[in-house]
Amino acid sequence: MRVFDRICVAVACAFLAAAAAPAYAAPLADPLVGSPGLGDPYYPLDGNGGYDVQHYEVGIDYDPPSRWLAGTTTISAVAIQPLRMFNLDFAGPEVRMVMVNGQPAGFDRNGEHELTVTPMLLLLPGLPFTITVDYAGPAIDTDGAGWTFAPSGGAFAAGEPHSATSWYPLNDTPLDKATFVLHATVPAEWEVVSNGVRTENAVRGDKRTVSWVTAEPVIGYLTTIAIDKFDYLEQRRADGTPLLSAFAPNAGRYREIEQRLPEILDFGEALYGRYPFNAAGGIYLDADLGFALETQSRPIYSSRTDLRTVVHEIAHQWWGDSVSLRHWSDICLNECFASYTADYLWPERVQGEDIDELYRETIRKYRDDPSFWEVPLGNPGAGNEFTSVYWRGPLFLHALRKQIGDEVFFTAARDFLAIYAYGNASMPEFRAFVQSRSPVALTGFFDAWLHRTAPPPEEYLFPGPLRD
Repeated sequence: MRVFDRICVAVACAFLAAAAAPAYAAPLADPLVGSPGLGDPYYPLDGNGGYDVQHYEVGIDYDPPSRWLAGTTTISAVAIQPLRMFNLDFAGPEVRMVMVNGQPAGFDRNGEHELTVTPMLLLLPGLPFTITVDYAGPAIDTDGAGWTFAPSGGAFAAGEPHSATSWYPLNDTPLDKATFVLHATVPAEWEVVSNGVRTENAVRGDKRTVSWVTAEPVIGYLTTIAIDKFDYLEQRRADGTPLLSAFAPNAGRYREIEQRLPEILDFGEALYGRYPFNAAGGIYLDADLGFALETQSRPIYSSRTDLRTVVHEIAHQWWGDSVSLRHWSDICLNECFASYTADYLWPERVQGEDIDELYRETIRKYRDDPSFWEVPLGNPGAGNEFTSVYWRGPLFLHALRKQIGDEVFFTAARDFLAIYAYGNASMPEFRAFVQSRSPVALTGFFDAWLHRTAPPPEEYLFPGPLRD
């Protein structure tokens, strides 16, 4: 995610994110009931216990003029404990019916986003089961926190850390990745764009049906649907990866930027290893969202996009999408790397800028500004996830690079991504991994940069080549 209303740092503005459900959820009085949350330190009721989702098949029928949204979502999961009752996360239209393994199930909506399901028969641990949820009603505009109306009359889904619950039921946690298929039906004059590979785009009478397949596991907030009267740009990487990008009305001015997508992907691959997905592209909206978002394989861009924003969101395909955070307190793993890639590495390697001097200028400018250091990178706190990681995160990573040297830094980054690919990782795991590759003791360095609310000591602020 790249946010556009944050502090500018020196030359460049640092603009403002298949593991099973964990077994550490707080025990309940009834061992046959899945927990209503997974205890994330910031969002403890996100996600649900008792099962592991394998696949989502989402069917959406949307009428832009009336804003009527109807959906049928089928979830394939495996029970990890006996279940007579479990929860899904859903904040969308009225639920009309729930079925479990083809049989009607009881359901109740409660809390901010809980859909509690009671199957007819007990679900046994280790066995697969399916949940089908049928729902319909007027779509609700979340204003950039999920389902959002476009100025053209279309609609799209975007938001972090939450957005998917506004248009389909799911286990809404980074810890439960699953494959994803979308089938969407709209009036024939509208188009639909989503993640992955488009496998169908058929007009039958006055309706258009479009299908998109995401073959690699994905988190809920990284899924999207965008409905508009799009124009397309089709490209292909040298290795054959298809690149399909969409431009809403009045967003065609970004076509020149998106034509550089093959170059940007090659740049990311040279830094971080093979591009992790089987398709790529971008969705360019005519909407003043105030942020861009790294929706998997096909990021969403608002009407304030620039080249570095695209570089930032493409870097997230490695940092955040393929390797995802375990908890929202690990947000630096996503945003520090995406910001460093766009605001330091791209200027250094593509534009020939002296980023050591950029680093020094930034430190000189903000060293004595307490507000610059008040939100710690290692645990920014709920509501502060999308702040300091953008402007101080690149400084942290540049200082780390200088502390351990380029060879160790970039090799460790690539290897870390390869080991945790398509799964989850945390900042403590990243710290331990880098330390395992470096002969330099890094405990003091990491603590100073990640957990202090003041400038690091001189030895960590200006390591090695950064010393004046």
